[in-house]
Amino acid sequence: MGQVLDKFHGKQWRQKQIRLITDKVYQRIKNQSGRANLAFEDLYIAVLLVYNDINKHLPGPHFDPPSKEQVREMMKECDLNLDGELDHEEFVKFIQKLTSDTFIVVSQGLLITLVVAPTVAMATKRATEGVPHVGKVVQRVPNSIYASLVTLAVVWFQNSGRQID
Repeated sequence: MGQVLDKFHGKQWRQKQIRLITDKVYQRIKNQSGRANLAFEDLYIAVLLVYNDINKHLPGPHFDPPSKEQVREMMKECDLNLDGELDHEEFVKFIQKLTSDTFIVVSQGLLITLVVAPTVAMATKRATEGVPHVGKVVQRVPNSIYASLVTLAVVWFQNSGRQID
């Protein structure tokens, strides 16, 4: 249960993870292109790589990357020095703005997992207590362990569904 809860830290943890992903992707694209700043094509590749890493490392549903047109429009907003390229800090702000919606969706998924799953677990435990043979076994399992097992099953189910995509 502790390993599962390690994934469910607050907003600061998610922001730190996205910052780590952003820095890693920026350095990778910079090293491959040999330029210090990201032009549009490099930026779009970087966005795809960031979304790939977010989908791999952050709990919750799969996020689709934005279209090239959306990236082009946001690039204009984040290109503070108007040189048509994004430096590292502009890229960080660009990704923060681009991924702000992912925090809301991830938070909703965590809420379902951490609040709804244990509630449903307790309701199903009460419902199964009257079932012959099963009820006696369910009654012997402490509520905290039963709720934890159901919550882990929900997390496993969410993760297995995400890997199929």
